[in-house]
Amino acid sequence: MNLTVLAASGQTGIALTRQALRRGHTVTAIARDPGRIVSDSPNLRIVAGDVNDAAGIAAVVDGDSVVLSALGTDRAGILLTGARAVVAAGPRRVIWLGAYGTGQSAEVAGEGAGVLAKVLGDRLADKVEADNTVLAAGGTVFHAGMLADGPESPRRRTVGLESAPPFDLAAKVSRETVAAAMLDEAETPGFPGAVALPLAE
Repeated sequence: MNLTVLAASGQTGIALTRQALRRGHTVTAIARDPGRIVSDSPNLRIVAGDVNDAAGIAAVVDGDSVVLSALGTDRAGILLTGARAVVAAGPRRVIWLGAYGTGQSAEVAGEGAGVLAKVLGDRLADKVEADNTVLAAGGTVFHAGMLADGPESPRRRTVGLESAPPFDLAAKVSRETVAAAMLDEAETPGFPGAVALPLAE
């Protein structure tokens, strides 16, 4: 498949790019800091890009693209800007990384959602609106728990909101596990237009 990884120079984006190449896909990696992506794979194209430049995103993403976004930010507004830019470019599918305990998963997450809302502050509304933009376009949003380093979990699984466990702030899911779940969805869609949870076990 031809995959486009947004925010490919971040930790999760690097995991997505590496795993996608290992699975035999052709990857276009969009990054604000392309120098952080180290690979000599002939199946990798690295593009400097920023979600604030919608025209630049549209120049890379087209109707054949399956976009996997690892976009994260410490500033409100960036996620929604990114979601709008990606959706406007008209890709075949969007697989977006969000946070468990926000938006559609807040109710099933339980008490942990309230703690997360306080931590996110004004970024919470941005996250929710970005998720909703992707979902409205038929994309899949992965609501991951607290991210950590480490290998892909051999017992990992992906579930829908109806099977979501309570949000445990002490529980971690590795970026490698999340990346693998997102790539599974790209290869075999199971949650179009819905929120999915990547679980370590």
